[in-house]
Amino acid sequence: MTVLERFPAVLMAFRNLDRNRLRSALAALGIVIGVVAIATLGIFGNVLQLSATNELGGIGDQVIVSPNTDTGESTLSPRDVATVQRVAEGRGEAVPLVTSGAVVTGSGGQSFAQLYGLSDPAALFEAEAGTLPRQHRQGAIVGQSLAAELDLQVGSAIEIEGNRYRVVAVLAEGEDITPIRPDNAVVLPEDEFVQDGYNQVVVQANSGEDARFVAATVRERLNAREQRVSVFELGSILDQIREFFTLLNGFLIALGTVSLVVAGVAIFNVMLMSTRERRGEIGVLRAVGVQKGDVLRTLVVESALLGVLGGFVGIVVSSLAVGALYQFSPIGLDVVLAPSNGFYLLLAFGFGVLIALLSGLYPAWKAANEHPVDALRD
Repeated sequence: MTVLERFPAVLMAFRNLDRNRLRSALAALGIVIGVVAIATLGIFGNVLQLSATNELGGIGDQVIVSPNTDTGESTLSPRDVATVQRVAEGRGEAVPLVTSGAVVTGSGGQSFAQLYGLSDPAALFEAEAGTLPRQHRQGAIVGQSLAAELDLQVGSAIEIEGNRYRVVAVLAEGEDITPIRPDNAVVLPEDEFVQDGYNQVVVQANSGEDARFVAATVRERLNAREQRVSVFELGSILDQIREFFTLLNGFLIALGTVSLVVAGVAIFNVMLMSTRERRGEIGVLRAVGVQKGDVLRTLVVESALLGVLGGFVGIVVSSLAVGALYQFSPIGLDVVLAPSNGFYLLLAFGFGVLIALLSGLYPAWKAANEHPVDALRD
């Protein structure tokens, strides 16, 4: 005895579908299209979200505290700087810095550059050439774009507002999205600036969670009575990007669901026509003692088989589409193979089978409950 013979309803459903192959194939094709629509749209949206999160993930670790310009202050007070540093202890590194702008003259010409004054440039930047000092006391560190424009390298001389500096390092190109842009900047020791006080404190947190804690605590302590400082938490941008892609994913899946519902209507129609054509056959079965439940079970299994067959083919086609996406786009393999993509495959398959089942319930119920005499009379 084969496995199918142990389940007569499944065996009979297979035979019924096989008798009308073309009609069965067309009904399953609707499920295939719906499953492919849901799976590919969901996966493509998820891949976009994962790619964007990977590219922008670094920005969630940074918090920038600056004075509230509405109060007329342009620098942070020593007390504010000390508070930020205490809050950041154990959760990251707080780097106070002075910012300005000036014309920089080098051997290759002149250019306007952003000036940063800080004592520990290694906390925020990386060097492409030379070494970043842990205590910046002398010399200038130039950004990569500025070095290329003015033909600068380690050991070259630059002039800023009449003062000459020796280049001790060239910064690596900045890849993260952050207001602190090193590419067209010059980093100088703090005491080279005439102003008192810092313009900003940049907190490079250990994680996004630490960054959120630091931002919330700084707001709570420094802005309790009045808005003394502005706290710019880059992680909030990342959260908004995630929310956008979540909405986009929901919209795309909703579009795919419409096609699957249309496929369900097609299966409903196929099952209704099939049961009508087989009224005599069903009437004979009922007349020889086959129970309503057996007829109902057989017809429901037919619908389920259409859903399973269409869902399986849809999953295969969707997987091929995702493979083509990886092959013909710069998206990384780790993003394509992310476990969360499997969720959309399972969702599409399960929804396809569910729609097929629901579409076959009414025709099956109607056929099972028809009186044998009425079925044989027509």
